[in-house]
Amino acid sequence: MLVASAFLVGCETVGYYAQAAAGQWRILSAREPIEEVINKPGTSEQLQQQLQLILEIRAYAAEVLKLPVGNAYSAYVQLDDTYPIWNVLAAPEFSLAPKRWCYPIAGCASYRGYFRKSAAEAKANSLHAQGYDIYLGAVPAYSTLGWFDDPILSSFVNWPQERLAGLLFHELAHRRVYISGDTQFNESFATAVSEIALPGWLRSQGLVSSADRARAETLSVRQLMAATRRQLKPIYQSSEADDVKREQKAQVLSRLRQCYRKLSANWPNPARYQNYIEKTNNATLALAAEYESQVPAFKQLYLDSGSWEVFYDAAQRLGDLDKVYRQESLRVLGDRYRRELSPRNFGSSFDAERCMEI
Repeated sequence: MLVASAFLVGCETVGYYAQAAAGQWRILSAREPIEEVINKPGTSEQLQQQLQLILEIRAYAAEVLKLPVGNAYSAYVQLDDTYPIWNVLAAPEFSLAPKRWCYPIAGCASYRGYFRKSAAEAKANSLHAQGYDIYLGAVPAYSTLGWFDDPILSSFVNWPQERLAGLLFHELAHRRVYISGDTQFNESFATAVSEIALPGWLRSQGLVSSADRARAETLSVRQLMAATRRQLKPIYQSSEADDVKREQKAQVLSRLRQCYRKLSANWPNPARYQNYIEKTNNATLALAAEYESQVPAFKQLYLDSGSWEVFYDAAQRLGDLDKVYRQESLRVLGDRYRRELSPRNFGSSFDAERCMEI
């Protein structure tokens, strides 16, 4: 159980280890094989269909994407709560560097996971009282990096096909390449695997992707968040008084919200990211950077590799480098991707940089 807790805990208190161990145990002990759930009397038709779909996604991930699926996502758990975990992220008032917690096995990461929402809220409130910007977010799925056979959870089983496949590809990617102590590398790698793989999965199902517009919208929001970070960095690095920095920070975040309204005005669902944008602070900006900033680099690495297995080996070699050299290599790859492919792939006429400078 201490091994189980290591994925979510740091070196704080026995109580924290205890809640993580107990929460992980509750999930593991509730697993039922998917085939048994499908054939069990009383299982709804919708759940049967979704679980059958998951078996197909697992097979695709193993056979086409060459991911180490093993017995991951071969069982189902009906949770007592809506979500299994709530994550707390924090960043100082005048910094985009997230607070990090260190874990015995997984290394240091920029989040703190709790199996009870009340415990996460207490931690978030404590950090907020210390002056941190905080983000408290529900986590529908997580990976134990192959140490356990992660199950399908009721928190995401009924997601639409595209979103469900994308999630499983992301989580399974963590089982193939994971670098201890580098959240940005790990999450960007897994996000890139998911985004590269999803179009092929949709074609294999004979589906015309309805996600093209959604992906374009997501990319536009990423660019807007990146422009916001670039606006804030010189403010935080300046020698101005805190009150001046605070006012300048508020102005930048206000421009972010205004730019999002312009960006999303003609979207089918302009409120898609509205709540996220309204709550944006240093913690959410740091979170976006952790999951997205190196995605272009990994996409370029995949293009250079020519196959999934070569790509994974190349990613592992990058991960094995000293962190300074690793980051520089990723920066060069990312610059190549943006320079060579952005004109035809990014497509949006919205200029996030210009909007944020107004």
